[in-house]
Amino acid sequence: MKKLDDFQDLFKNVSKPLILIPVFFCILSILMMFSTSYDKGIIFSRDVLVQSAAYLIGFVLIIIIANMDYSVFKEIEKPLYIGSVVFLLMPYLPFVGLEVNGARSWINLGFTTLQLSEIIKISFVLLMANYLTRNRDKLYTFKSIIMAALYAAPFILIVLKEDFGSAVVFIIMWIVMIFFAGIDSRLFAKCAGLTLLFFPVAYSLLDDYQQERITAFIHPDNLALQGNYQVWQSKVAIGSGGFFGKGLFQGTQKDLDFLPVRNSDFIFSVVVEELGFIGGAVLIAAYTWFIYAISKVAFAAKDLYGTLVVMGFLGMFVFQIFENIAMCMGVMPCTGITLPFISYGGTSILSCMIATGFIINVAIRNRGVTF
Repeated sequence: MKKLDDFQDLFKNVSKPLILIPVFFCILSILMMFSTSYDKGIIFSRDVLVQSAAYLIGFVLIIIIANMDYSVFKEIEKPLYIGSVVFLLMPYLPFVGLEVNGARSWINLGFTTLQLSEIIKISFVLLMANYLTRNRDKLYTFKSIIMAALYAAPFILIVLKEDFGSAVVFIIMWIVMIFFAGIDSRLFAKCAGLTLLFFPVAYSLLDDYQQERITAFIHPDNLALQGNYQVWQSKVAIGSGGFFGKGLFQGTQKDLDFLPVRNSDFIFSVVVEELGFIGGAVLIAAYTWFIYAISKVAFAAKDLYGTLVVMGFLGMFVFQIFENIAMCMGVMPCTGITLPFISYGGTSILSCMIATGFIINVAIRNRGVTF
């Protein structure tokens, strides 16, 4: 494989959307952080500083990751697997773990905090891609699907205990990757049908607050149920934005504190309230272009491992984008899943940027892609 010696050579073969759209997301996200912390003038709040630092580090990481040979992760599967599981268990250590919004899925570094499930999404995709590549010729039996599920189970179960939304993201990534690994379509359909039969059992195992989120979605008019008040205020903010919006920093639902978690879970509502239908449509169009560019990289990758890595991250992005926007509009349950690249959160931004770095890495090593 030809060594890429300098910055210009490194990126000259990369699709422009994979570079330009994250830059657009960076600008929009930081503007929204200014807006959600705006009070009688623009203030460099902690949200703005954290988001800016995360993006700066993220762009550096993209360059570093793009310089690597992604196949090197195939050689460290066992230590990466063990290390990732141990890493996920760290929040349960005394003086290390941190509980945020009822979920013990963070660690305290003193100067900042890390949400571990966001970081482990990266290693999970790399590990599952390697496992499925090694076992691609066995994906025609029910036993092979069970084994693949058991391989992923420690990650999903640990995350599920504290964060239902993130656990669903892991499940979606697993489904997308095993589908594109070449599983027999009839077997896939049978497994999907069998899974549906276990939904009542899975529901009974959820914590009370998780069950209440689902109940709230079924009864959206009951504002006493957890999540419905937030969604109702979100829909008010979106509707009040009209076609052109109220203007940047002028959102009333946000400024009057009617809209909860406005810098993270419901950031899309702030975008539409202030920038209107036009702003929301531009953001969705940017996501669509970005997803299309990623899918082109996946189907043109030089090997199955590269394809599965990209498809895993594509599944992550597509589901999180759809779930967050649909949640803000009241057509999906309130899960707390962030909007990729836009919502506040240094760990979330780094996760998205690292994923983009791996996608660009695969794209660089495939010289046959044109966009």
